[in-house]
Amino acid sequence: MSKSPTKSNSVSHYYAMLHRYLLPQRRTLIGLAILLFASIGLQLINPQIIRYFIDTAQSDGSLTPLYYAAAMFIGFSLIQQIVSVIATYASENLAWRTTNQLRGDLAEHGLKLDMSFHKTNTTGSIIERVDGDVNALANFFSSFIIHLAGNLLLMLGIIILLFRENFWIGTAMLVFVVAAVYVIQWIRKFALPVWTKWRQINADFYGFIGEHLEGTEDTRANGATGFVMNRFYSLLRRMLPIRTKAFLGFASMWNTTIIIFALGNAMAFAISAYLWKNGSITIGTVYLIFYYTELLAKPIEKLRTQIEDLQKADASLVRIRELLATRSKIEDGPGTKLPPGPLSVEFKNMTFSYEDAPTLEEINIRLQPGEVLGLLGRTGSGKTTLARLLLRFYDPQQGGIELGGTDIRQFKLSELRTNVALVTQNIEILQGSVRDNLTFYDESVKDENIVRVLRDLGLGGWYESLPEGLDTQLASGGGSLSAGEAQLLAFARVFLTNPGLVILDEASSRLDPLTEYRMEQAIDQLLTDRSCLIIAHRLATVERADRIVILEQGRVVEAGLRTKLASDPESRFSRMLAAGLEEVLA
Repeated sequence: MSKSPTKSNSVSHYYAMLHRYLLPQRRTLIGLAILLFASIGLQLINPQIIRYFIDTAQSDGSLTPLYYAAAMFIGFSLIQQIVSVIATYASENLAWRTTNQLRGDLAEHGLKLDMSFHKTNTTGSIIERVDGDVNALANFFSSFIIHLAGNLLLMLGIIILLFRENFWIGTAMLVFVVAAVYVIQWIRKFALPVWTKWRQINADFYGFIGEHLEGTEDTRANGATGFVMNRFYSLLRRMLPIRTKAFLGFASMWNTTIIIFALGNAMAFAISAYLWKNGSITIGTVYLIFYYTELLAKPIEKLRTQIEDLQKADASLVRIRELLATRSKIEDGPGTKLPPGPLSVEFKNMTFSYEDAPTLEEINIRLQPGEVLGLLGRTGSGKTTLARLLLRFYDPQQGGIELGGTDIRQFKLSELRTNVALVTQNIEILQGSVRDNLTFYDESVKDENIVRVLRDLGLGGWYESLPEGLDTQLASGGGSLSAGEAQLLAFARVFLTNPGLVILDEASSRLDPLTEYRMEQAIDQLLTDRSCLIIAHRLATVERADRIVILEQGRVVEAGLRTKLASDPESRFSRMLAAGLEEVLA
């Protein structure tokens, strides 16, 4: 993690955030500013009414002015409360809109980052940045600048009115305000680094929780519950001292303001008593001074809270900036269009490695449009990596990959991933309706097309049994679906996108014979007028391939037409057929 930004950098980044997310809400900001300034005016007027009431009550005059003063005080107080409620609503609404926009930008940015980022960051830590850090900025976005200006203006108005009453009381309160703001700001610079550490360890903690809750079945099956809980308590022990330091920073600011307020009241009491004894001020003015002194504590207290929020925002802003500054190694191409229909595929002298040792080395494979390529090899030979490279989850370090005769780096990622479909044995079912799971929220896909595809894949009976049709809700992970149904839904997704290239990564390895038979029929339909790359362990699936490529330790050790290799007793593929493909690749 990078170090905290300098003050000038911090200010520039705050300005960038305000300009991007807050300034577009100009009308709301202007309305909120008017409400806050009206509230300030009402707060300054009410003590003057009370002073008039007290001084008039001491005289022997008519009670009528007192009735008017009381009515005005009650009226202004009610108006002030109404204005305060409306301002609070507008402020919270503004914060909600701006932070939601920031959350959306962070989520979209995270989805665009390459797989190497997601491999090195846990889901929980990313969620903490997208939600937790943004929550810490909520108060900053709820018109922080307007509230700050409003509180400063309120303090300035009180000081001016106190100077208007008496020079010495005005001077004393001015010294009180300057000292309070200085001390609070001085304490803040010590608290900021602690809040930064607190946000980071929070992200680590939630990342750990999310990771192990997701893998709870494996944890319990392997008897690792004790180890997980040991890590859990270890993280809590690390969090406690940091949380204690952060709380002490907050407590020191809170205690300091209480002491300063007490000193301010004592100073106001002493000066007011002296001036009243000398006959320089009335008893109503004494009350006025005390009222303004108490009122002065409110903006200072709010400034303290705002500064506390700001130091939390500082820590969160650093982490948000780091996430937004993270650039994906996989960038969009200039936008070359893919040709319609089945696509040719060619790997040209391609080498790729996740870290140091090459996972795939000097790969040369060509697949003609409409052909089916069977990709064989032991576990770890690089078969699935080829599929990931075709979808540009990663880019090769050397050589290239062409799709339809064009380097895949020339296409927009959305264009590429719409025209290349991947079906694996692990199907991701989302929390949502059947329709949403099949279309991924693409509203342009018509319901009749979805139903037709389901019937074509042999899921007509399953569809008829759904209580709410396509609106039926599916549980996250597909707990209500069998393995076969989930697999066939994955095929339905492919049919609805109509890609030019389909990659089947051991898609039928977990199915029972009956379901696999239905799957084989679905694959026959799927391969019509499409190119296909089949990664398989099963002989029946590979028999439909036009070409065979065998990988071993990241290299192509055999390639050719399936029929030719099958008839050559010296070929590896022929020996696999003779011995049983599953046994050879086990």
